[in-house]
Amino acid sequence: MNHVKSLIKDWLPPVVLRTVKGFRNGGVKFEGSYTSWEAAAAQCSGYDAEPILAKVLDATLKVKRGEAAYERDSVLFDELEYDWPVVAGLMWAAAQSGGNLSVLDFGGALGSSYFQNRAFLADLQTLRWSVIEQEHYAVAGRNHLQDDTLRFYTSIDECLRDNKPNLILLSSVLQYLPDADRIIEDICRVGAQTILIDKTIVNHAQQHSIHVQRVPATIYEATYPCQSLSEKKLLGAFSSNYQLVSQFPSLAFSALDAIDSKFNGYIFTKVRK
Repeated sequence: MNHVKSLIKDWLPPVVLRTVKGFRNGGVKFEGSYTSWEAAAAQCSGYDAEPILAKVLDATLKVKRGEAAYERDSVLFDELEYDWPVVAGLMWAAAQSGGNLSVLDFGGALGSSYFQNRAFLADLQTLRWSVIEQEHYAVAGRNHLQDDTLRFYTSIDECLRDNKPNLILLSSVLQYLPDADRIIEDICRVGAQTILIDKTIVNHAQQHSIHVQRVPATIYEATYPCQSLSEKKLLGAFSSNYQLVSQFPSLAFSALDAIDSKFNGYIFTKVRK
């Protein structure tokens, strides 16, 4: 699983870009398709992630201290806005494990999903939330946010040395990795009872398609490669080990119409053999 760490480091765009719900489209555009990930990457200018990390960290610390209810894209809110299918998936996994929940949050930034949902999780028998992120995010998380519940790691293997997750969360992450299929194989090998996918770009074609996503300067100016995943292939990648329990539209985002795609979410449970 060591390749997963390098892929996180090399390809995941800043977290503020992955929590696209806050953008309300906001001038974000998708272009292509391209014949390969490398061809798309050649058209991209990249981004400076450090200033974004500083903004996200500052906002997250205010949430942790109770100065704000929630942060999204480093913007603070006085009132929480819940993703109810995610809440349902988390609570369902906990219910199957006697009120115990251990989450492996792959690409989970500084714990945005944890802080968003912690009010519903506070009365569980046990709770462990493990975020796997790019190294600079993991270091910031360890230095400023980590506690007995929320932990930060840079790879799946590192996380598994400390934890045995019963739920894996993949929220707005698979489309930003050049080899999502291989990573799904690694995710399945972890053997968690539940896999929860949210805000993932999918299409109804037979194959994944590769695009360039452009972000305007009003958010921060950047271009980078992304994929629209074939829903058929995505579901098939889990089918040997997991059964689909539910699928749901996870975000209305009209910019995706240009590439015949949409944001969807899925809940899988491990097949008993």
